[in-house]
Formats: sequence, C-alpha cells, structure tokens
Amino acid sequence: MRHLPARMARWSARHAGRAIAGWFAFVVLCLVAGISLGTNEATTEDFWVGEAGRAEATATEGGLERSPTERIMIRARSGELDMAAAGAAARDVTERMRGLPEVESVAAPVRSKDGEVLLVSVVLDGPELEGKENVVPLLEQTAAVGADHPDLVVEETGSPAISKGVNDQRDEDLALSERISLPVTLITLLIVFGSVIMAGVPLLLALSSIAAAIGLSMVASHVMPDAGVGTNLILLIGLAVGVDYTLFYLKREREERARAGGRLSPEALVELAAATAGRAIVISGLAVIVSTATLYLATDVIFSSLATGTILVVAVAVASSLTVLPALLVVIGRRADRLAPRRAARRARRGKPARSGKPETGRVFGALLRPARTRPALTLCLSVLVMLGLTVPALGLKLIDPGKDTFSRDIPAMRVYDRLTASFPELFVTHEVVTRSTPEQAAQVRRALEDLGRRAQADPLFARAPKKVESGESAEDAMGASGESAEDAMGAEDAKSAQGAQDAQGPENRTNPQNQENSTDPRTTALSEPRVRTSADGRISVLELPVSHPAPSAEAIESLSRLRQDHIPATVGRLSGVETAVSGDVARGRDYVSHESDKLPLVLGFLLLMTFLMTVWAFRSVVLGVIGVVLNLLSAGASLGLLVLVFQGTWAEGLLAFDSLGAIASRVPLFLVVILFGLSMDYQVFVVSRIQEARQNGMPAREAVLEGINQSAKVVTSAAIVMVTVFGAFVALHLTEMKQMGFCLAVAVLLDAVVIRLMVLPSVLLLLGERAWWPARRPRRTVRAQEPAAGASAEVG
Repeated sequence: MRHLPARMARWSARHAGRAIAGWFAFVVLCLVAGISLGTNEATTEDFWVGEAGRAEATATEGGLERSPTERIMIRARSGELDMAAAGAAARDVTERMRGLPEVESVAAPVRSKDGEVLLVSVVLDGPELEGKENVVPLLEQTAAVGADHPDLVVEETGSPAISKGVNDQRDEDLALSERISLPVTLITLLIVFGSVIMAGVPLLLALSSIAAAIGLSMVASHVMPDAGVGTNLILLIGLAVGVDYTLFYLKREREERARAGGRLSPEALVELAAATAGRAIVISGLAVIVSTATLYLATDVIFSSLATGTILVVAVAVASSLTVLPALLVVIGRRADRLAPRRAARRARRGKPARSGKPETGRVFGALLRPARTRPALTLCLSVLVMLGLTVPALGLKLIDPGKDTFSRDIPAMRVYDRLTASFPELFVTHEVVTRSTPEQAAQVRRALEDLGRRAQADPLFARAPKKVESGESAEDAMGASGESAEDAMGAEDAKSAQGAQDAQGPENRTNPQNQENSTDPRTTALSEPRVRTSADGRISVLELPVSHPAPSAEAIESLSRLRQDHIPATVGRLSGVETAVSGDVARGRDYVSHESDKLPLVLGFLLLMTFLMTVWAFRSVVLGVIGVVLNLLSAGASLGLLVLVFQGTWAEGLLAFDSLGAIASRVPLFLVVILFGLSMDYQVFVVSRIQEARQNGMPAREAVLEGINQSAKVVTSAAIVMVTVFGAFVALHLTEMKQMGFCLAVAVLLDAVVIRLMVLPSVLLLLGERAWWPARRPRRTVRAQEPAAGASAEVG
C-alpha cells in the first residue's frame, strides 16, 4: 500500500486525458446504475426492535398491524360550529375519500367534547411507511372540500401527512445548507490558493464524488435497505471529506512545485505529492471507513444506512484523489509552466520576491503553537483540563427518541396536529397490547384483555371517552345544544353504516377491520375506549389503550411502565402459555433507546480497538496508537458535553431557533462518536505523517514535531474551516435532530483542529520525544531524489 498511491498517480499523470474521461464516465455509470435499479427502501419490518418490534411482528402475523391513518378536522371559521354545515362537509369528505384507491376505510364522524370540532378518520391502504407517498390525493381532496365549504375550516393531519411534511422540510433544509456551505467553502479555498481554478478543483471532485456515491448507494440498497437518511449523510460527509482530501493533495503538490523551482515536471511533482499526501489520504480514508463500519454492530437499519452512505462517499472521495486529481493537476501544472515566465516578470516589476517552497505558519498559527513549543507540560495540563471541563455536562446526558410531537411547527400538518390533540387529547398516543395464544384460549384471553382495559380506564394516566356521533344516540346526546340528530348531521346512510356493518357480522369478524368494507373502522370510532381486535384464527389479539399525553412526556412513559409492570402481570400475564408484548408510539421510542444503549458498549469497544490498530498500522507505534485513542475520546467527550449544555437546556433556544426536547435525540450520540473518531483520525494522520516525514529526513524528535506541525497547521486549519462550514450549516435547519448533529460535528472539528492538533498533540509529542515512536526504531535519513531531467519521474524514498 505504501507505493500504490504513487503508482496510481504516475499512471494518471502520464494518461491525463484518459484518467479524466474515465473518472467522469465512472460517475455517470454509477448514477445510471443507481437510477436504473432504483432505491430499495426499508420496510416497516426493518425498523422493529425490542419488545415493541416483537409485538408488531405478532400483530402483523395475525393481520392486525397498524395502518396509516389521517384525521380530517372540521371546525367553524369563526363563532360556534354549525352542525348542519359540518355534517354536510363530513359527508363530502367521506364520499371523496371512499372514492380514492389509496383509502381502505372511512370512519363515522366523532365530535369533540366541547362540540367545536367534527373529526373524520381515514385509514389508508398499504403498509405504514407507504403512507407519506399515498397521502397526497387525500390532502388534495381535503383542500377541495375546504374550498367548497368556505364558512368552515377543513384541515388534515396524521402520521402520513406529517411524514410528508418532514420530508419536504428536510429537502428544503438541505438545499439551504448547500446554498450556505458551497459559497463559504469556495471563498475559503480562494483564500487558501488565491486561484479560481485551484479553488474549483476541490469542489468539482467533491460534487462528482457525491454524485457517484448517491448512485452506488442506490445499488447498495438492494443488499442493505435504505432508511431514507443515507443521501443526507452522503451530502454532509461527501462535501467535507471530498474537499479536505483534495485540499491536502493540492497543498502538497504546490509545496513540491515551489521547492523544485521549475526543475521537475508536473508528472514528477504529482508523483511526489502522491507518495506523501496520497498515502496519508488513503490511510485517513481507511480509518474513517473502518470507524464507520462499527455502526453495523448496532444492528439497526438507520445506522446501517448511515454507515453505508458514509463508507461509499469516503471510498469514492479517496478514489478521486488517487485517480482523477493527479491528472487534473498535471493539466493545470502544464498550463502554469507555460504562464510561469510571465508571472515571474510581473512579480519582478512589482518588486515582489519569488515564492518560497517552505510553508509559512503565519502569525496566528505561530501564536497558537507558541505555548506548546515553549511550555509543553503546562500547555498539556491546561488543555486537557479545559477539554475535561467541557466533557462534564455529558455526564447528565438524557436520550429521547424524537417522535412527531418534536417536529417543527413550520410544517402545516404539525399545526393541525396541535389543534387535533387539543380537541382530542386521547389521540396523542396509543399503547397496543399484543397477545399470542392457542385458538382454544381465545375467549379466556379476550376476557383478560377486557379486564386490562377496565383497569386502564380506572388509571388517571389513560384516556377518557369523548362524545361520538353515531347511530343509536339521541339528538341531545349526539349533537348537544344544536338539536340535530346524528342522521341530520352526517346523513342517514353514513350514520348507520358503522352499526349495520357490525351487526351484519359475527362476533369474531366484528373485531377485525380488514373484514369490514365501507364501514366505520372500530379503531377510529371509539377514540378513547379500550378496543380488542382478534385475528380470524383466534390466535392473536390486540388491545388498544389511548393515552392523553404526548409520547415524550413523563406521564406517557410512566403509563407504559405501569402497563408493562403492573396491569399486564395482574391480568393477561397470569394466563399460562400466552405470549404478551406491548407496542405503540411510546413503546417504540423507549425500546429503541434501550436497544441503542445496549449496543453502545459493543460499538464503542470495537471503535476504540479499530482506532488503536489503524494508528499502530499506519505509524508502527503502539504509543501513538494509545495517544490517538485518548485524544479522540477527549475530542468526542468535549463536543458531546457542549451538545448537552446547549440543546438539553433551554437557554440557547432563541439563539439557535429550536425548542428544547430536554434531552438529546437517541441516534445522535452513537452516530457522532463514530463519525468524530473517523474525522479526528483525518487530522491525526495528516499531522503525524508530516512529523514522521521530517523524522525520516533525519531531524531530531523535537525539531521533527515542530517542523511537522508548522507544515501542516495552515492546511489542517483550512480543512477544518471547510468542515465547520459544512456541518455548521445544519444548525440552521428546522429538525432538532439535524441541528444537534451539525452543531456537535462543527464543534468537534473546531476543537480537534485547534486545541487537540495545535496544543495537546504537540505538547505530548515534545514531552515524549523518541519514546512516542516506540517500538519503531529511529529511521536512517532518507534523501529526496531529484529529477535528473524534465519529464523524468522522481524516486521517492
């Protein structure tokens, strides 16, 4: 592997046209292959974890799985609700919805306790995850009903509409982040290189790498399903590492060009850069890939999707730096050689000296390095204490699985959701108790579940029943002061459809909504009453228990604990041979957090081991391996501490435009630790590689450290600015989870580039001296070969 980057650069440099054409043909081929195959999206089954997952698998086996449901609210635009007008609108909604192929059933309207809202629930056909694709025609029909009834407000919400709104908002946010990060990245590169062409190369390669990785991820989804987040991460990581890798390579080529003073050909300069920066890029890319691969150990479809996207885009970015980048640099180098005499003449006329081949550290970097250079022990102690102080808030980390209650209220469906839960608080969440037994036990299980339902109704944590608009109720009971009957309000045929369908079926089929056609779904008529559904073979039953509290609330979580620990053991749990599990919105979130917490030690252990082994393999030093692990832990700990300090409290809500969840999104810490270890290895490899190179050229340990830091400080900081810009743009997004992720990544990169690489690492290496390279022996001085004639290749020691 040591000579592979130089050999690849040599071929690309000598066949520049073919290398450039081949790269862009590869990008097109990846996109064509991906578009042709399409994306294999994860199914509902892929998200099942823990007890909630077992419950949902059992319910699905019995045909009792959760269906995507939309809620259409009808209320007065001003004043009291006119029930005659509301009933007409409800009939209109029902007729329109039943005519859609995406709709499975429409329930009879339900009136809120205050009588101000009429609710129509619509169950969509198909799996739960397909709801966001199928909901568009329903939204269009709801808007049409609203237009036909201008005195009423007819609005729609539900998990499908909310999911669609979140996806639309995420797309808008990503476009915004690109509009922010691309110009800032270009400006940073212009400052670093002072050339539009040289600044455009990193962006061109980063964007082409992203395009290729997106195509490859679509192909890979047929092996590992895509959870819908891979593309977001490809954009985030691809722009950051793609620009960084190209930046390191370009800076090294420019150093070699300035050092050679015109004696070496562009081909030889590219090969020299490949032997040093190219090798570091390969090692860095492998470190990110190996670190990210530990996410697969979490056995979670979301983390697997994130890992696949990161691995693909990093691998493609490394490939671009080894293949097409040398070819582009040769083309640019030949042009520079032709223009060099004229540029030299212009500089001479202006009285400017020729550019030196030695990188200038600059005043800022010199000031940052001065403490480590003059007082390494004191600098090390103070820097470590600062990082540990920043880590302290992470000890109070609380995790939450963010559900729909946490989404931005800029989404229209979320504002409707707030009005829905205000009128029907029992629609916040539902616990689903799923049982499996023999058919002979079906009656016994049903009685136990009904007993469980009665216990829940007596528990203040569970919901109470609202008024329903259905046949059989008196005018006063159904419509309150309006004096209208249910049949007047909603039409006689619609009012009787639910009861008629129930009466026409046997008791077994009466509880199974899949056996009802054009009737009221029992899951949506009695909104807050416990409901038992049983499969056709009598083996599987589901009890639904509404809860009048949001999913993330302490009350909802306590209701789940009480259900699992008290109510179930006292009822259905007493039956021998009956399997029982609980699912629902709260159970999903709690079990997901528990699943991640259980996997964290395994993932973190392998991550530390892989980081250590990669460092030892790269530099042949056990001591550097230990240093790398400790520094990465410091960087990750400090960034997580700042994340908790900012997002778990409320003091920064106005500053960063978010509503605190009182906790951190459960996926964020594990993902961030893995990615941060990989990105930290980036800077570790580039800085230590320059130190190792100086050491191999015969410098004493102290001088080698200072030389390596001096040569890499500016380019590492420039790369960090690019990464901070890309990640920081995500703080402007609406989704709190994405804000947390972008903030933590940006802070971690900044701390790593400034505190760790300019203060802690130099101090440690200066204090250890040659001991830092144990057990490797001190290398003999390596002499850089000079090219004997223009066009010949240089041998790199």
